[in-house]
Amino acid sequence: MNALEKAHSLEITSKITTAVHLFKAQFPDARADLRPWRNDPDTRNSVDPYSIDIAFHLPGWSPRYQSRSMLVQIRFHPDPSDQTQRLIGIETIGINHQGLAWRLSTVESWQVVGPALPAPDIREKLRHFTRQAFELFQSGPSLQAS
Repeated sequence: MNALEKAHSLEITSKITTAVHLFKAQFPDARADLRPWRNDPDTRNSVDPYSIDIAFHLPGWSPRYQSRSMLVQIRFHPDPSDQTQRLIGIETIGINHQGLAWRLSTVESWQVVGPALPAPDIREKLRHFTRQAFELFQSGPSLQAS
């Protein structure tokens, strides 16, 4: 779900803002987009309502990044017993003109995989950001279900 739509409390707004700053600390040229998804019925039906999605767009395609845009999805699982959402993982994908170029998931091996991998230093920056974001969203009280 678009990050802007999930920012319904001071705590979550602060965490989203911090995540953007953490990403930009690793990738200063990236421009954050808190509304990566269109607001139409087809898109709304396919978007995970329990995720916080933030896109980052680079000034252009780079062979070091092997992408033009990166989508960060911070995924949660609802806990019906106490009306909260608990962090289950973070997934970041790189997108180029052909579609999915690479993927990094905390649910799997924390490795960057895909048909077009970014440079080793970019992969390490992605893992560094992901570790920081994971700690950020895992700390403190769980998110209230919306």
